[in-house]
Amino acid sequence: MTTQAERLDRTFAALAHPARRAILARLARGEASVADLARPFRMSQPAVSRHLRVLEEAGLISQGREAQRRPRRLEARPLAEADVWLRRYRRYWERTFARLDDLLSELQGVKGKGGR
Repeated sequence: MTTQAERLDRTFAALAHPARRAILARLARGEASVADLARPFRMSQPAVSRHLRVLEEAGLISQGREAQRRPRRLEARPLAEADVWLRRYRRYWERTFARLDDLLSELQGVKGKGGR
């Protein structure tokens, strides 16, 4: 059984490569074959297949079966788990930026009253 930390590690490692992020963006529009996914890239189909394997191992995509065709589809759960994890940090940065906005407003008010 994998832990949440291990799942997050695999998700973020898979998302680290721009080709894999592009593949996920394409699959967000609907399932696609390996040939369809390989088309926009300047890499071989085996190279695309290696990227797909990383995405599958991270649970970000799954493979269907339709006769001879094996379309890939996006799996939302790992991305949802990553979003939950990131949300905590988003709230931290939002609070930090709000405090910075308050400080800047205060400094602008002081500057305006000081005549400079």
